Amino acid sequence: MQELESTVHQKVNTWLEGNYDQETKKSIQQMLDENLVTELTDSFYRDLEFGTGGLRGLMGPGSNRINKYTIGSATQGLCNYLKNKYPDEKVKVAVAHDSRNKSDYFARITAEVFSANGIRVYFFKELRPTPELSYAIRKLGCRSGVMITASHNPKEYNGYKAYGADGGQFTFPDDGLVMDEVAKIKSIDDVNFNFIDENIEMIAEDMDQQYLEDISKLSVSKEAIQRQHDLKIVYSPIHGTGITLVPQALAKFGFTNLILVEEQIKPDGNFPTVIYPNPEEKEALTLALKKAQETDADLVLATDPDADRVGIAIKNNEGEFILLNGNQTGSLLINYILTAWEKSGKLTGNEYIVSTIVTTNLIDEIAASKNVTCYNTLTGFKWIGAVMTELQGKKTFIAGGEESYGYLVGELVRDKDAVISCAFIAEMTAFYKDQGSSLYDTMLDMYHEFGFYKEKLVSITKKGKSGAEEIKAMMERFRTNTPVTLDGSKVVSLKDYEKGIETDILTGNSKKLDYPKSNVLQFITEDGSIISARPSGTEPKIKFYCSVKTELPDIRAFKETDKQLEEKISSIMEDLAV
Repeated sequence: MQELESTVHQKVNTWLEGNYDQETKKSIQQMLDENLVTELTDSFYRDLEFGTGGLRGLMGPGSNRINKYTIGSATQGLCNYLKNKYPDEKVKVAVAHDSRNKSDYFARITAEVFSANGIRVYFFKELRPTPELSYAIRKLGCRSGVMITASHNPKEYNGYKAYGADGGQFTFPDDGLVMDEVAKIKSIDDVNFNFIDENIEMIAEDMDQQYLEDISKLSVSKEAIQRQHDLKIVYSPIHGTGITLVPQALAKFGFTNLILVEEQIKPDGNFPTVIYPNPEEKEALTLALKKAQETDADLVLATDPDADRVGIAIKNNEGEFILLNGNQTGSLLINYILTAWEKSGKLTGNEYIVSTIVTTNLIDEIAASKNVTCYNTLTGFKWIGAVMTELQGKKTFIAGGEESYGYLVGELVRDKDAVISCAFIAEMTAFYKDQGSSLYDTMLDMYHEFGFYKEKLVSITKKGKSGAEEIKAMMERFRTNTPVTLDGSKVVSLKDYEKGIETDILTGNSKKLDYPKSNVLQFITEDGSIISARPSGTEPKIKFYCSVKTELPDIRAFKETDKQLEEKISSIMEDLAV
């Protein structure tokens, strides 16, 4: 019979003897009775980490799980931070949730703890997309906000995303201050659950209409949409919040032929028609692709459960639907918006776009061709939002994007926004169709003009305590044993964002990286390939981002060249031995 480690056993006893509800205690006791040592260890071996973006984890009892008490503790810590930062005002916050199981319950707990601490809460009475929460924070003059979501994770997960006064997730120094306050909550008795109902105000429809109206004002190619208004668009919210606003946003832009995937329009935290509610996965778009083939659609759109990310499919020249990855969609979108702005005479030289260090450099090339500044940030849209906040009133933000299917057009929010992105991807499709072209042909032309960049993300999952240790060891191995060559090309540079140093491998010289510290390593080869290794901050994974490139002088050679680049990526990953 296995035995629990003493520290785990002590924490289990704290929950069994503490001020927790009987249902929670019963679940823990059952795990003890059945000697579920691994499950108990993973549930209690640590406190669920409140990171710079908040919480994310499996739902269930325990200090390392998402439940009423970890949600309550996080909110109490956030309350304490807000009261310290804004001591002389009546602080306001906004709270929303997605379609996940228990999201509405956790959102209510969050609102109640805020209210119990004398904070005014604008509470979305029904599920709404994450980007609308960001919009509402700014619109209502809130100092913070919380979104209950675990994005695209499996149904067993939930999470807690905390936002600052600018509508973006917290960044330095406030992220650290919030984390410090959350860490100070040592006992559930430190959390005030005694809610004050009059401090909670329900919102929804009025905010929807303001948001949609402001989105519609961003449209650039209204005449092309008028001529192509009956563009066939298949859309799936994959059982998430997108159904509340994406169809309305498309209608506001002027699109009249939206085809919904009926089996997936009902919000459902069990996500019954997919394995994972992730628009990055082809399986999640199976029903949407089937509907697109049946209706001979022009475009397929699918959003994740909290509608901040969107996956798309387009037709190739053989009439087959192909899925685009996040880098391809982001590059097409940036290329379209800059082209449309240039055509409309809106580019003045004071505009900028933002990308991230693991997103394709094709975006940098496109921006340079239009004399538009492209800033690169650490991974995560909060860093893009931070640049927007810093430059607000000084320069004009056009758009931003990252490889993980998150994009933003305009300055209405400070997070990735699939509602806005769906509208603009449809507008982009209409723009090129109006010129007698397709998104597929436009993509080939883009590669011909700027170079054929191909990226691939390889994720390795390592669950539980042992998995976290394996990932840590893997990163340490790469730090101390830098590969000499990858696919036969010398590694010439190592960027270690945790140490803040870029090292020239050939000379040994190093220089400082001007970024906040982050556990990311980048290997850059002599032939221009870039490989980034990064443990996920939200999932038990280590991610490898591989980017290779070549020229595409003849678009007829696209498929052959694509195959060669795919083989190059495989060779690089073999050399990394992952």
